[in-house]
Amino acid sequence: ILCSKSTVGGGDDGDGIPMIDKSLETTWIYPINLSERQYQITISKSCLLKNTLVSLPTGLGKTFIAAVVMYNFSRWYPTGKVVFMAPTKPLVGQQIQACYKIMSFSDRDMCEMTGSKPPSERASLWKSKRVFFLTPQALQNDLKKNICPARNVVCLIVDEAHKALGKHSYCTVVNAIYAETSLVRVV
Repeated sequence: ILCSKSTVGGGDDGDGIPMIDKSLETTWIYPINLSERQYQITISKSCLLKNTLVSLPTGLGKTFIAAVVMYNFSRWYPTGKVVFMAPTKPLVGQQIQACYKIMSFSDRDMCEMTGSKPPSERASLWKSKRVFFLTPQALQNDLKKNICPARNVVCLIVDEAHKALGKHSYCTVVNAIYAETSLVRVV
């Protein structure tokens, strides 16, 4: 595992927003057990430091970059929520497996949520889990019902972001989260 210096922002615990773990804020983890591609390192670092739209052809590592960003935000903000949105249930399932293989997230922290889970179960998962893979419609519904603590979302990955136009669920979700906090990284 390669560690490199980086500076990131933090939250204000007086408002209930997750605080950064000060002992981890100057390092980020990048897996070296897979083939190293300099452009992935560069893009990952950019995503860690600022909101970023990643546009790469299929097979060049967008999911890899997302996993790196998610893993580091889950380390930096131990009470924050890290969310990966994908437009379809099959893609949600595919992405949770891919991210797990890349960065070995803890099973106890991760969950897959789609509209097939009842709201009471999703509410419980929002309280007990930290890394979420779901459809934008599921997140939109949970935000509307105040099941998802929007102010605790510290990282939001938007897969297939080109779909985010007009009143698409992606747009609604981002607007709802920004209405609660501006301290969220969107990739």
